[in-house]
Amino acid sequence: MTGRRLGCAIAVLCLLAATALPLADPGSAALPERPAALAAVLVAAAVLAVAAWRDSPASIALFIVTALALCGTTIALLGSPESAGQAGPGFWAIVLAAWIAATLAVAGLAAAGPARAPSVGPWQRITALAVPLLFGAFLFYLWEVAVRGFGVPAVLMPAPSAIAARFAVSLPTLAADFFQTFVRGVLSGYVIGCGCGFLVAIVADRIPFLRRGLLPLGNFVSALPIIGIAPIMVMWFGFDWQSKAAVVVIMTFFPMLVNTVAGLSAAGHMERDLMYSYGADYRQTLVKLRLPAAMPFVFNALKINSTLALIGAIVAEFFGTPIVGMGFRISIEVARMSLDMVWAEIALAAIAGTAFYGVVALAERAATFWHPSYRT
Repeated sequence: MTGRRLGCAIAVLCLLAATALPLADPGSAALPERPAALAAVLVAAAVLAVAAWRDSPASIALFIVTALALCGTTIALLGSPESAGQAGPGFWAIVLAAWIAATLAVAGLAAAGPARAPSVGPWQRITALAVPLLFGAFLFYLWEVAVRGFGVPAVLMPAPSAIAARFAVSLPTLAADFFQTFVRGVLSGYVIGCGCGFLVAIVADRIPFLRRGLLPLGNFVSALPIIGIAPIMVMWFGFDWQSKAAVVVIMTFFPMLVNTVAGLSAAGHMERDLMYSYGADYRQTLVKLRLPAAMPFVFNALKINSTLALIGAIVAEFFGTPIVGMGFRISIEVARMSLDMVWAEIALAAIAGTAFYGVVALAERAATFWHPSYRT
């Protein structure tokens, strides 16, 4: 309670200072003293003063509304191209107040607790989703106002709005790059690498000397730099997606092997003795006891590999590819100083990687619902 009131007091002081300080640098007419903006600032100060003495969730709602209103006000003040780099101390006082309001809102929502069990209500699920969304949105807002307020050149750091605009007008190019890199290179290499790692782990579990020889080799190969492996794979398999899939196979094979071997040893001695007392052979013990116990380890490897595969395919495209692909596009656009397109490709890779990881996580929850981590 004390921290919340102190934060509100600082934010109110910042907003009151913003009404007295210039919104633009002295001698600049790019950010005029707009009455509507100043009125919004005074209203936000009054709302924060009220929210400091209100209990949650009413105060959280007030913090969210105030943060959104202040963010919208500052973005509107930077609406004209002439305003780039002309922000004054009053403008940054409003940004600081918006940051405090957003922090208080996210902290209040996070205190509600994450959705952990099927018995939680819809409010807990909404708050668990709202925390990362609001946090991420405010980071993008800070990026936007920092780039435009300080007048950062686009060749150094484009604003999120410029990146989004370039993303929207480049959808055909981005779709072709996505198909080449993700659908062809990543998915094919991911399936082959993870599948072979899983099968070899079962064989190595059955043959002890193979396990003792493969695991040290796996640690050695995992330490190899991708920038050294990628050009060799390009020379072996050509410039098309096959060489990128080969890099992905190498990057995903040994994490799956190591995790599956560890998972096959996770079954307890009491469970193994029980299977032995029932007269179960190796195959029955493997299928009914050891593989189910290894599933959390297997899915842990699948989640790790979901990100490694995309990174490996993109890096491999820097060393030779047809005139399509995420890595190819990034390297070409960097040479052209077209940073907005580079960031659009980075955003595409981030969206694809996050969605891929989410699909694997959902499959893990469906397959290992019995695990103690899902019964809390």
